[in-house]
Amino acid sequence: MQEPIYNIIGNEYNRTRKADPYIADRLHSLLNPQKGKTYLDIGCGTGNYTIALAMMGIDFTGIDPSELMLDAAKNKKSDVKWKQGTAENIPLPDNSIDGVVATLTLHHWTSLEKGFKELARVLKAGSPVVIFTFTPEQEQGYWFNHFFPEMMKKGMEKSVTLEAIKEAASDAGLEIIETEKYFVPDDLQDMFGYSGKHDPERYFDPMIINGISYFSIYADEKEIEAGLRELRKSIDDGQFNAIKEQYDNDLGDYLFIVLKKK
Repeated sequence: MQEPIYNIIGNEYNRTRKADPYIADRLHSLLNPQKGKTYLDIGCGTGNYTIALAMMGIDFTGIDPSELMLDAAKNKKSDVKWKQGTAENIPLPDNSIDGVVATLTLHHWTSLEKGFKELARVLKAGSPVVIFTFTPEQEQGYWFNHFFPEMMKKGMEKSVTLEAIKEAASDAGLEIIETEKYFVPDDLQDMFGYSGKHDPERYFDPMIINGISYFSIYADEKEIEAGLRELRKSIDDGQFNAIKEQYDNDLGDYLFIVLKKK
């Protein structure tokens, strides 16, 4: 079995990634959790959003395939339930969960169809699923495409379209009831992929680069080095903003998707 990518990049990830207050608040609002009920964070990583939501008084279980990530999560908050597993193989009983959050994890699932069927299996009828993700259409609007074209090409081939999500979810008995665009703000606190949209200097920090799965999975060292050299030059000669403006669009950088089990 292939080692989970986050067993490899987990240390850097845990140094540069934390729950952004706005994203955590939106997850909470869209999930609309109820006291006394039980919720699941699938692909929880080091538990940043699991813990942020649990601190709001919610009973959460965090599941991730990476032992390294789960060890970091346990060290942060041992009284949250942490379990090793995947979206396609959730170690929980049928009809045992009242809602799910999935934050920047869909692109790591090995099977969208199996993942949604597993979520539907563990969910009680009428329960919500809140997904925070991105689509290849949105990725086409990232200025990354100018500096790291091969990385973005490979990444978009693995990314999940909204239509594919809708189809796989529907086949599993889940329906999309709401979508909400998310545009990266200047003060984003979670250093995930496009967090440096307005602050490209972030990508010259090796810890940030090493904590972003895109750079670890889809880009080789030569492309990263060449892309960063070109990015540095564009910033220094004042051309970066003009390049960035070429990618401005109204599709949003990421997407909240709310589904419900039928």
